[in-house]
Amino acid sequence: MELKDLSANWKKLQQTLKGKPDLPESRKRKAETHDLQGQKSTTKRQRFIRDGQTKETVVNGKKSKKDNMITTNGQVKNSSASLAAWAEDNDIPAADLTLAYGPGTRGTTASVATPERINEGLSTMAAGGKYIAIDCEMVGVGGEENERSVLARASIVNFHGEQIYDSFVKPKEYVTDWRTWVSGVAPKHMVIARDFETVQRDIAELIRDRILVGHAVHHDLDALLLSHPKRNIRDTSRHPAFRLLSAGRTPALKKLAKDILGIDIQESAHSSVEDARVCMLLYRQNKESFEAEHAKRWPVRPPTTNDKSDSAKKTKQKKPKPKKKKKK
Repeated sequence: MELKDLSANWKKLQQTLKGKPDLPESRKRKAETHDLQGQKSTTKRQRFIRDGQTKETVVNGKKSKKDNMITTNGQVKNSSASLAAWAEDNDIPAADLTLAYGPGTRGTTASVATPERINEGLSTMAAGGKYIAIDCEMVGVGGEENERSVLARASIVNFHGEQIYDSFVKPKEYVTDWRTWVSGVAPKHMVIARDFETVQRDIAELIRDRILVGHAVHHDLDALLLSHPKRNIRDTSRHPAFRLLSAGRTPALKKLAKDILGIDIQESAHSSVEDARVCMLLYRQNKESFEAEHAKRWPVRPPTTNDKSDSAKKTKQKKPKPKKKKKK
């Protein structure tokens, strides 16, 4: 294109622009105000994303928002128990996890990567297996003079940290202390809670003939009024290697999560699903030492010659006796 043609086109454009009517003063103000509001909303959105992105948690088919995994520095907070378990399942090193999710992946607050399906009951999305982990939340009854703890929520996850059961539980006694700041259970949850017998029956069926993992499991079983064979329990509060971290005393689950897994839990109200996932992850990462200690207490008895002979006798087929003919 020649310079003459370019200048001619520029003149035409100027004439076209001059022909457009000017906006009234009031419309100009509105346009300017709209631009300013757009800038403010954009700034708010940026600040919201920077301070903490939200995630959705499903509660009885409805979605609620909770803090997600973004820090004020724009870094991803540490991987949750479920994210760490997923990385372990797929042989992903911790260094690669840090590269993928930022340097905040370790040593900050744990957030559940898989949303909790609160009060779902028995899950249709995940199945159990040989190993399951349990955690329960309690509330207080009986008043200050005779306060006792009763069951208010129970959760179970499988070996991979997938939720297979979660339910609020209606206490049979009048609740004098909901302990919401710790238990996460409030009176409003009793509207959707299941009765004690239903939860007890469901959990009894789930834990039967399985290895049960938990932290101070006897408290959970006592609250459920259930028992479980001691040889089928793996308790993270009693593991000798873990007790060394607390000078021989019973270590808190929060301390074990921080010192061993590098994640922070129970920063506010507890989540029984998250706590069960942490218990399972602690067991998985130290499975060999757990089973070695278990073998000391519950050694596998090799079959003796008497056992073999007894079993051989049982397997021998007896010859059917001939039927006696009845005399006529």
